[in-house]
Amino acid sequence: MTIPRPRRILPFALLAAAGLFFWLQRPALQSSKFPAPKDFDILSSAVRHIRSDYVDEADPRRTMEGAFQGLMGSLDVMSSYLDAGLMTKAATPRKDKLFDIGLAIYKRPGVFPVVVGVGEGSPAEKAGVKVGDAVSAVDDRSTLSWSYNELRFVLKDADRKPVKIRLIHENSTSEKTLDRAPAYPVTLTWTVEKGTSGVVRVHHLFPGAAAEFKTVVLPRLSGKKEPLILDLRGCREGEIEEARAFVNLFLKNDRAGTFEKKGGQKDIFACPADPIVPDLPLVVWVSPATMGPSEIAAGVLRDLKRAKIVGTATTGLTAEQKLFPLEAGDGLLLTTGVFVLPSGEKIFSKGLTADAKIDLDKQTRAAYLEKTIGLITGR
Repeated sequence: MTIPRPRRILPFALLAAAGLFFWLQRPALQSSKFPAPKDFDILSSAVRHIRSDYVDEADPRRTMEGAFQGLMGSLDVMSSYLDAGLMTKAATPRKDKLFDIGLAIYKRPGVFPVVVGVGEGSPAEKAGVKVGDAVSAVDDRSTLSWSYNELRFVLKDADRKPVKIRLIHENSTSEKTLDRAPAYPVTLTWTVEKGTSGVVRVHHLFPGAAAEFKTVVLPRLSGKKEPLILDLRGCREGEIEEARAFVNLFLKNDRAGTFEKKGGQKDIFACPADPIVPDLPLVVWVSPATMGPSEIAAGVLRDLKRAKIVGTATTGLTAEQKLFPLEAGDGLLLTTGVFVLPSGEKIFSKGLTADAKIDLDKQTRAAYLEKTIGLITGR
């Protein structure tokens, strides 16, 4: 009897995912402590039962995606399986040019993603989305099995088409349809603040952020001696190279950190140029929505004694990642290096703690200013 096509594809989907798993685990498989034959027997048994006993025909594409999602989730919070559409978004050179709804979201495997920041003036803020809300579905698709990066790219698009999200707030559930808008209409903003040299709100660390600081902020610092505040709250995206250039505005160091890679390889994170603001005291504001390159920048400035940090612990998304395309147009986004501060401290998955801490329920500008003035004056 001919097996229906879905039944023929399903075992290959599961075995392909399993093959990737065992490929990743090659060093462990060489150890006598790893029961490789038993694991293959379990997999074979699972496939057999799905084929013969499952109540319905399994969707091979969904099964394949689920297998890869589970595998990637077992690695770290940032490694992801991406379908063909998400691969296109991930490969976009300037992700800040994609349209977005303005949410900073943190996602761990097995739980719904949680909103940790809402962009000022964004569609999400206008719709009333709050920090602490959980996003349980996007366009009627559950987010439970998605990775952090899958969700990040699902919410972005090259078009401004609306996106529907389902939110869990305390004990209630609601649905909102939001229009997408330019992710970052401005790179940074400057405001005067008494007792400081000003507040620089950095919205992203994509290419051009350091250059704009030189153009917009540097002329305003002439003759200033009070601490300059670098507001990195909500600075959730960017590129590692731009974080390096941004740090280099304030310090020079040929080994401002390293990326530890497979096999003990270490790539140096260097800031070799002479800084343009070498002496002005710095205070960096962080929140859980301070992610990735901005976490690296804040960590290096504090570790090398150039800044104090005020705020709430960050999430530790300080990894170097690489896209690996697969044959069907989908692919993997894998962590290939984790950042280590000059002191030797790893902040990947752990995050930064503040010198002056602010409670999660007091994330206001007034609270940050109060803590900052206290830190400056020693009160």
